[in-house]
Amino acid sequence: MKQRRILLIIGGGIAAYKCLELIRRLRDEGASVRAVMTKAATEFITPLSVGALSNGPVLTSLFDLNAEQEIGHIRLSREADLIIVAPATADLLAKMAGGHADDLASTVLMATDKPVLVAPAMNPRMWMHPATRRNVAQLLNDGIHFIGPNVGEMAERNEAGPGRLAEVPEIIAAASRLLNADGASAAQGGPLAGKHVLVTSGPTHEPIDPVRYIANRSSGKQGHAIARAAAALGADVTLVTGPVALADPAGINVVHIETAQEMAQAVANALPADVAIFAAAVADWRTTAQKQAKIKKSAGGKPQLELTENPDILAGVGNRTEGRPTLVIGFAAETENVVAEATRKRQTKGADWIVANDVSPARGVFGGDGNTVHLVTAHGVEDWPTLSKDEVAARLMAHIADHFNSKASVAE
Repeated sequence: MKQRRILLIIGGGIAAYKCLELIRRLRDEGASVRAVMTKAATEFITPLSVGALSNGPVLTSLFDLNAEQEIGHIRLSREADLIIVAPATADLLAKMAGGHADDLASTVLMATDKPVLVAPAMNPRMWMHPATRRNVAQLLNDGIHFIGPNVGEMAERNEAGPGRLAEVPEIIAAASRLLNADGASAAQGGPLAGKHVLVTSGPTHEPIDPVRYIANRSSGKQGHAIARAAAALGADVTLVTGPVALADPAGINVVHIETAQEMAQAVANALPADVAIFAAAVADWRTTAQKQAKIKKSAGGKPQLELTENPDILAGVGNRTEGRPTLVIGFAAETENVVAEATRKRQTKGADWIVANDVSPARGVFGGDGNTVHLVTAHGVEDWPTLSKDEVAARLMAHIADHFNSKASVAE
């Protein structure tokens, strides 16, 4: 964090008081901090307090005469190494997702070309509201990084759930990861520079007839997040994705497929790779023969579908004798005996690591933005807390970078 320039945008929520500690800790880490406060934020903490801790002027108005003589909002958005939005209220998230620019905070965010880290904080019902979920999904697709919110007691009496601002050390750790990844990529190519990372993502669709198919419920959010995180660490990334409603990550070679057979061929074409991460939810079966015309519903009759197994892409790569990636990582989406099943799969499929998660309907993993996973390796099981899918991706890629760095150190 030393000599890094942080622009802190403080939103209007009760958690704004935590930003005073955040500023102090950022400066203790060696960063410089400039602060922008929304009008609502000034109702909770004063610009005087923020300015005293940041050791600089606090900006609150888009129409500040002195600052805007030099187009201050543009300068603010470009001079920072990282923008942190904390607390990010439901209103701020809506403005960001909608591309609004009607005050200084939203205008700076629209004008920036630097990474943005958002720390949401709001009432649990506001966080779970469909509008907020849509806005968060849009921002994730736009490349915005999230930390939290955490689960816990709210300021309101007898209110608890997801919506607490992430703790200050968590925000600083997330900011440090982003800054180090960005800075390393710019200066040295990143810790995974020169490595080819292959990622699969999304579902596969196995046609039954021209209008029906067999599929899994994957949204592709986790796989796409992993591809973005790998690229942020300097890797050359190939993303093989099934049909998803997500934008292609920028700067990544994306191969679009529909069926499991097409994914298997695309994976074979993408090899060799240093790391292969199989996050796709590949359909286990396909019909033996696709009907060329729509199957009609007849009175009293039920169509009989003859199924055959699809290729096991993870096992095919994990058990290769030649051209096997140095690190093969699979995902195990289970509804019971999660760790036991993942441990079995790691052995039978020839994977080095398995990322296991419980995808029972109550968990809301498929299509959701959060994930609770267990990393299963030859050395044991590492249980991770509930994180956003971007955070899971960042943590997984950090482990991968550490793996290669430790091997390089041994070789030296």
